[in-house]
Amino acid sequence: MAAEPFHTLKEHLLRLGYQVSCFETAAEAADHLDRVIDQRTVGFGGSMTLEQMGLYERLSSHNQVYWHHRVPQGSTSDDLRHKAGTASVYLSSVNAISEKGEIVNIDGTCNRIASIVYGHEKVYLIIGKNKMATDLEQAIDRARNVAAPLNARRLGVQTPCALRADRCYDCQSPQRICRGLSILWNKPLGGEYEIILVRESLGY
Repeated sequence: MAAEPFHTLKEHLLRLGYQVSCFETAAEAADHLDRVIDQRTVGFGGSMTLEQMGLYERLSSHNQVYWHHRVPQGSTSDDLRHKAGTASVYLSSVNAISEKGEIVNIDGTCNRIASIVYGHEKVYLIIGKNKMATDLEQAIDRARNVAAPLNARRLGVQTPCALRADRCYDCQSPQRICRGLSILWNKPLGGEYEIILVRESLGY
């Protein structure tokens, strides 16, 4: 991401009412989150960015963290999705963001897009430079034709996009993971939002 678009995005996000923190590396961003989130209940959305940053292990040492990617004995993925949805703090990445700050997400179970838009005291969205698109149309295109096929392949579903990992085929497969689309034009009313911008590629 060039310096100017990065700065432009930050300025747009601030005008939209978000808090914004910028970091050169994912390690610096992880240090920041580990420092500011303490003794809280924390929900995680499905995210390769969070996985790559090692945030579950770091935050679990001094917070109660719920993530359906880490299911302890005696619990289920659905249990953890529900608990994450009622946590005081929620962390996720996004599928794409436009230079004007429009945030795009596609989801299958839709717990992630629901939790991003409502229900928490504070939401942190960690966004690598690869998630940035010029405008809303390109952001939606990235979410559908870049992020979704890669996530479908990661999840091992039998859909055309997963088999080819190249684009959305608008399939009607029972295993389709693209079942909900969320666009945030502005910061939702109510809770606090902090956008974490990282000058490294993270996730899909």
